[in-house]
Amino acid sequence: MRMKIEERTLTRMEKQAQKDEVVAAFRWFAQAVNAGRKGESEMSPLVEATSRLSLSQMESWERCLRRELHNTQHQPTSLTWLDLCSGDGYIREETLNALSGAAPNRFFLALALRRLNDWVPQVRAAARKQLPLIANASDPEQVVDVLCATLPHWDSWGRMEDADKQVILELISPEKVLIALKFRLISSKSGPMTTILVQACRTPALDPYLAEIAHRAIQPAVRAKVYRLQLSRKNVWFEGKKWEWTNLRDCKGRFKPIHFERALSVDSPFLETLKLAATDPSPMVRRVAGEMLIRELNTISAETGADVRNLAELLASDTSVSVAEQGKFVLKRLFQC
Repeated sequence: MRMKIEERTLTRMEKQAQKDEVVAAFRWFAQAVNAGRKGESEMSPLVEATSRLSLSQMESWERCLRRELHNTQHQPTSLTWLDLCSGDGYIREETLNALSGAAPNRFFLALALRRLNDWVPQVRAAARKQLPLIANASDPEQVVDVLCATLPHWDSWGRMEDADKQVILELISPEKVLIALKFRLISSKSGPMTTILVQACRTPALDPYLAEIAHRAIQPAVRAKVYRLQLSRKNVWFEGKKWEWTNLRDCKGRFKPIHFERALSVDSPFLETLKLAATDPSPMVRRVAGEMLIRELNTISAETGADVRNLAELLASDTSVSVAEQGKFVLKRLFQC
């Protein structure tokens, strides 16, 4: 049974206690490795301690473990998962190439994934080769944990190349990971699930599940975004920023946002999807229905005039003022035609 990780703000005392526990477990394991012992009994306290850590603080924990490796003058006779934190790029590369099988927990899987943004190109190359093998052998729920912690902010990872990003996107493709990610998008009551959805939809893997997510997702923002994706039949995402000179003589410029898009494979008819969005319990979703109806009115009204009018009347009677205004606008346009 998957352990539920409680993501909440810790007090200063709780953070210190957590750090002390991790450092103590690390030192126990480092001593065991330096003494020539390496087994599950030595690794288990560290796995247990790191299993409770929030993946949102990975950079801080990585620095902490790297500092401990340096302070203990750790000289590995055999490479372990801990050596992914080594300050020596050669050791990080050799560690990735030596690792096999499933990650001990989601923390160490996240450590391996973070090597795709490593400052040493050879380490990134090793991560591109080994990470799919490690993820495929790992618990799909842990893979989804790491993806959900990474996708909302991976566009800030400045060292990643397109090949590195593609590796992360390919982690979504296995069916067991897709099912776990779909359930996470549906069942999560909080968190940046809309951002995760958009980033995950860079690939077509989730396309067959969009209708189910739109119908069942707990978060209204997720349902609204999925309906928008289905109705527009494309996904648009922020890729990064590019410097643009506005005045070369005065050396002035600005960062210009870069957006990419991909056409979606959507089978559901436009008007049918629009009706589902218009009858959603959340006004946030119904506003998307009104917006898309206005945008596509000239295209669909000629063929399905009666259905469009009924839909406009439904929106015009909505309890939400903004949704009702959208419906009234459509009715006014229809009567003018």
